[in-house]
Amino acid sequence: MHNYVSRAFYHVESDENVPEGRHQLGFEFEVTGKPDFANGKGSTGIAKLFIDGKLVGQLDVPMTNPLSFGLTGLTCGAAYGAPVTPDYQTPFEFTGQIHNVTVDVSGQLIEDKEAEMRIAMARQ
Repeated sequence: MHNYVSRAFYHVESDENVPEGRHQLGFEFEVTGKPDFANGKGSTGIAKLFIDGKLVGQLDVPMTNPLSFGLTGLTCGAAYGAPVTPDYQTPFEFTGQIHNVTVDVSGQLIEDKEAEMRIAMARQ
């Protein structure tokens, strides 16, 4: 879910359910255009969701926030500030278990050989 200054909401979801057990979930935002700061718009792009490295959902995002996410920053597993969408109320906390989180803004492909091996062994 992306909230463009509470004027537009963009929602991407998986076309598959997340299977039971431990899995690697991923999100990628591919920038496809330049920001238009003069008109209050950030870059355009494609939002992509992955389950165990497999693309399971994507959405073209025509604009992003031009400067920042807000005062609360980036969180994982909980939302304490203003909700991204009116579909839930804060505080909103994930009740499952998150084993590991990687946030990479380098633009380079992340390779996690240990996670890839666990996934391969789970499929045996």
